[in-house]
Amino acid sequence: MKSIELFAGAGGLAIATANAGFDHEAVLEWNENACATIRRNKAAGVPHVRDWEVVQGDVSEYDFKRHAGSVEFVSGGPPCQPFSIGGKHRGVDDARNMFPHAVRAVREIQPKAFLFENVKGLLRKSFANYYAYIIHQLTHPEIVRRGDEEWTDHHARLERAITSGKAKGLRYNVVYQLLNSADYGVPQRRERVLIVGIRADLGVRFSFPTRTHEEDALVFDQWVTGSYWERHKVPKRERPKMPARLGPKVERLSCLWSSAMLQPWRTVRDAIADLPRIAPGQTCEKFPNHFLNPGARAYAGHNGSPMDEPAKTLKAGDHGVPGGENMLRLADGSVRYFSVRECARLQTFPDEWVLEGSWTESMRQLGNAVPVRMAEVVATDLRRAVQRGDEVMTVIRGNGRQRAKAR
Repeated sequence: MKSIELFAGAGGLAIATANAGFDHEAVLEWNENACATIRRNKAAGVPHVRDWEVVQGDVSEYDFKRHAGSVEFVSGGPPCQPFSIGGKHRGVDDARNMFPHAVRAVREIQPKAFLFENVKGLLRKSFANYYAYIIHQLTHPEIVRRGDEEWTDHHARLERAITSGKAKGLRYNVVYQLLNSADYGVPQRRERVLIVGIRADLGVRFSFPTRTHEEDALVFDQWVTGSYWERHKVPKRERPKMPARLGPKVERLSCLWSSAMLQPWRTVRDAIADLPRIAPGQTCEKFPNHFLNPGARAYAGHNGSPMDEPAKTLKAGDHGVPGGENMLRLADGSVRYFSVRECARLQTFPDEWVLEGSWTESMRQLGNAVPVRMAEVVATDLRRAVQRGDEVMTVIRGNGRQRAKAR
């Protein structure tokens, strides 16, 4: 199924949707370092990427109509800084708000389906009205904003059209959900809003996939059976003490069978334990981007991620990379920065994916990315739903032709 990727960044969502079976006709991104990352992996022949057309430039100036008729799926992550808790929270007033161009892409291409992702901050109470406006635009992308019309007036017009039930033209059935990446096998607590739209005339049913991993199963493996520590060959003398807060949960879980649980949350140790240990200043030839940046320090509220839990949310930062969220907290209480390769593992990028740019730029690319594994799970279910819809429509059309011949 031909697709186009907008606001590709370091390529997380593009990789995910490609893995799910979508074939990118073009990949759009304006940031020079992010484009360099994608081009480097394209030149290296990384699967899927070698066939991508990388378009560097401003999406607001791009003509999406060239893809009408050939592209059936649109995906992307409109820049999240306008809505991010780590940003300036300016939302609709931020020049980096690219949602209007995501809507324009849907209007001009008219794909069978789309998938957009963004930060949890998009659901903040202060953005509630604008978020509803985004959903209504994606539902009726052909009801466009007029000239200098205020967005609030346009929103009111969309609401009247939707509630009247008389709106004609292109329409999408749109659903969205806030997902925790850890619940889908990502070794990181990272919540993202995913927005799915399916063209209404297709009659396709879709629901977000249920979670595959859970915290209870991890606690069970660590503190009931101990299989987690045995799997990682951690001797008893080196195992941390069980946090007191887990006492009641461990007591409850002791009465359960592991077969009744989902898979355990993946931890930092699960993600990076096999990477070679390196000292600051050293590089690793086997694993690209695996080097340590010196100068990490803990401070109140920012003391790094523990080894035996999913990592805290990696962040890009509005004014450089924030240290507290991008550090590992060691057993002795000291901290160090994650290497770029370790962060790529925490975002479930493939090891052959090389990040271009300085440590700060590479970390910024990863901090802005959607975890590959979570997005792939959603995109795979979406592709299957659309294909089932296509098969049903093919049967209906075939039956219609047979009845016409019979008459």
